[in-house]
Amino acid sequence: MNWIKKVLHIGEKIKKVIKKRATKEEIESSDWTSCCKGPVLKKDLEDNLWVCDACGKHHRISCRQRFDIVFGKNNYEILETPIPQDDPLNWKDSKTYKERLEIARKKTGQECAVMIVKTKINNIDITAGAFDFAFIGASVGAAEGEALIYGIQNAIDKKTPFVLFTAGGGMRMFESLIALSQMTRTTLAINELKKNNLPYLVCLTDPTAGGITASFAMLGDIAFAEPGALIAFAGKRVIQATVKEELPSDFQKSEYVEKCGFVDLIVHRKDLREKIGSILSILLKKNSAINSVSNETSEDNRTLTKAAS
Repeated sequence: MNWIKKVLHIGEKIKKVIKKRATKEEIESSDWTSCCKGPVLKKDLEDNLWVCDACGKHHRISCRQRFDIVFGKNNYEILETPIPQDDPLNWKDSKTYKERLEIARKKTGQECAVMIVKTKINNIDITAGAFDFAFIGASVGAAEGEALIYGIQNAIDKKTPFVLFTAGGGMRMFESLIALSQMTRTTLAINELKKNNLPYLVCLTDPTAGGITASFAMLGDIAFAEPGALIAFAGKRVIQATVKEELPSDFQKSEYVEKCGFVDLIVHRKDLREKIGSILSILLKKNSAINSVSNETSEDNRTLTKAAS
């Protein structure tokens, strides 16, 4: 066999090996996933709230899985949020944006990356939202912005706190400036929530980055984070190349971000329900006291006005 035939023969062998490798779809539908100790049964992870019992890694979960864990299995009502026009810019690269949306919707069972629900925690009515990273990396476009604003407006109308579980890489490039404008729109909506003296709690999950971090994710009255979650704006390599210094190994992890003052509390997934309920009870009692004092002051003012007249 001459060298040309040998090269061709090796090439055919490589093709056969590649063909035998599992596809992305096969991996996702498998009963197994990987963690620190190698293959792990998804069922075992699910029984432990999708947290590795060996290293404590909090695996990414869907919106419904998160709501089931924090609020109780099906103990919430999913709200139907507005869905703007798909693909307003007629984007196309290796696939059209419409094709990507269709794949994401089929994969997650959601119309967009954000799901909004109304539920209770410690007998407190709340509005809550969460991101699903499986939906185009939980990036934010017009539909996600509308969902967040709808959720915040519902909280204002019903006079409930708003609790948000963030994830995602930032604003969705397929929508360009339309996506970027959601940073401003959601920030203005949160300002209205705060004007109404309604608590806004944020739980940062892995990963929370880019324009999400630069807007609504960092505006919470209290900022929780799951252990080991990536919380960042620009990527670590970009920053390292800019500052020309070696960065700590835990740089941009939730524990590091807590030390820098951007996170108030690191909370294990199993403790989130209790912590959120306790904080809301405290905040709502404080708000009731403020409103009571405000009402008494208003009554005193009216009495003084009558006396003066």
